[in-house]
Amino acid sequence: MTEERVALVTGASRNIGRAIALALADAGSDIIVHVGRDRAAGEVTADAVRAKGRAARVVEGDLADPAVPGRLVAEAAAFRGRLDILISNAAIRPEAELADLAYADWRRVMAIALDAPFLLAQAAQPWLEESPMAAIVNIGGLTGHTGAAGRAHVITAKAGLAGLTKALAHELSPRGITVNCVAPGLIETARSGAAPAHHGARHTLIGRSGRVEEVAAAVVWLCDPASRYVTGQVMHVNGGAYLP
Repeated sequence: MTEERVALVTGASRNIGRAIALALADAGSDIIVHVGRDRAAGEVTADAVRAKGRAARVVEGDLADPAVPGRLVAEAAAFRGRLDILISNAAIRPEAELADLAYADWRRVMAIALDAPFLLAQAAQPWLEESPMAAIVNIGGLTGHTGAAGRAHVITAKAGLAGLTKALAHELSPRGITVNCVAPGLIETARSGAAPAHHGARHTLIGRSGRVEEVAAAVVWLCDPASRYVTGQVMHVNGGAYLP
């Protein structure tokens, strides 16, 4: 990046979200670190951003609440009086067979992984229009394109996010805002439980799982001035596990 910018990264307390926040800080952005509940983990991310010489602020809120995205954008824009980058990374990925999938669980996944990116983009649009190099990057997922058992709600949300990306690109790119999606594949992350069952059936051409820094690098490139001719795209970072 050639100039300082301000980025809001949702779900930035750990794993891919934290890696994105740190990579954007390395590229010259001040970071708004969103967390759902774990403020202490968010402060770890913020401290790491500050250690890189960039400003950081932690904002907290449950993105399943439709009132929260607008508040987060307002807090982010107030931090430095501008907002240049929106990264919608926050998501939950519970597993449940169709017969056992409660509608409330379906709705919570949709609210966080699909409704919130829509509401965030809507609230951020006036601020992003003021930026000379505004970018939105949504973080999708491999199974949103391949499917898998036991996660109908997650797959539907991630597939919808790819569609939302294309729709927003049509509307916002003429206003100077690029909109893209990064779809990670098998990425090594810290998990509270066992890896999803579908991971065992997938293999990469590279022969290993990916690193969170490799996903972050793709996101940073899509926010860089060098990528201003790229919009409406889904960039797969999966080691060849899926070839669209």
